[in-house]
Amino acid sequence: MINLDELSMRIGMGQFQEITEKRLQFIKQCGADDFQMNTPLLPGKEYWVYEDLARLVKQGQEADLRLMAIENVPPSFVDKILLGKPGREKQLENMTKTIGNLARAGIPILGYTFAPAGIWRTSRDTPVRGGALSSAFNFKTVQETAPEDRAKFVMWERAAIDRIYSEEEMWENYCWYLERILPVCEEAGVRLALHPNDPPVTALGGVACLFRNFENFKRAMETFDSPMHGLNFCHGCWSEMRGGEGVLEAIQWFGQRGKIFYVHLRDVSGSAEDFTECFLGDGNCDPVQAIRALKQVGFKGFILPDHVPHMVDDTPWCHRGRAWATGYIKALITAV
Repeated sequence: MINLDELSMRIGMGQFQEITEKRLQFIKQCGADDFQMNTPLLPGKEYWVYEDLARLVKQGQEADLRLMAIENVPPSFVDKILLGKPGREKQLENMTKTIGNLARAGIPILGYTFAPAGIWRTSRDTPVRGGALSSAFNFKTVQETAPEDRAKFVMWERAAIDRIYSEEEMWENYCWYLERILPVCEEAGVRLALHPNDPPVTALGGVACLFRNFENFKRAMETFDSPMHGLNFCHGCWSEMRGGEGVLEAIQWFGQRGKIFYVHLRDVSGSAEDFTECFLGDGNCDPVQAIRALKQVGFKGFILPDHVPHMVDDTPWCHRGRAWATGYIKALITAV
């Protein structure tokens, strides 16, 4: 397993499901040594096996890169856990296998979200600087759309929602899972990194959004306090929460306690109920202050661009947008 404490704050790249030689080459050319994958397309139907995970690690090593984290598992691995449905015990058993195989393969971090309704956007082609295209969210648009027509807003689905799920019920489901899975992570040496709800509104699709504010993150980290439990600190989501307010304070509070495992560095203009994703430097927050705050709390993880605008002549993965953001972040890290 990689010794994370021996590393320093650095750039990383990710947010893709399949490895190609050219993609790894591109990551290396952009100056990164680490990469992350989001829900990799692997053949396991109920859990990930060691051989498939080890192959991903080896492919990275052949390109002189470290596979530092996998973010999210397929919805079919955890949908019953998220909603407290019958069959969650079997999914828990399989998640235990997945975590053990991550550890055996040498992948130190598993990013996770407790958001059954997934990620929502009401637009995926909103113009930003210079006509680049980005995503946006407007809660009023959701409310004015018939429930049966709202599926078009879901960018990434986690579970089939069959009824209203209250905040109290979602906390019960969350605690049931963490009480059982965190000891497995502690034994395996795999860190769990929690991502916010996106957008961080009160509820989406009839499901309460737990991880929409500082207080609920603090409750989760204090209730399940472990060196193996922390945050995938999505700067963009934290910026959404209060229109840019409170982001630095969150970095300070969680960072001082060693709870920030890695960072998605993006930003938005606007707040949770009405925002547009934008280029770094054009949004609510000053990215220089964010990087400086991370340095001040002793953050030693990797920072990746996450979502980026689609620039002229770009690819579906936004190679141009990612290269621009990666260079920007790399320069900020060097500057501080």
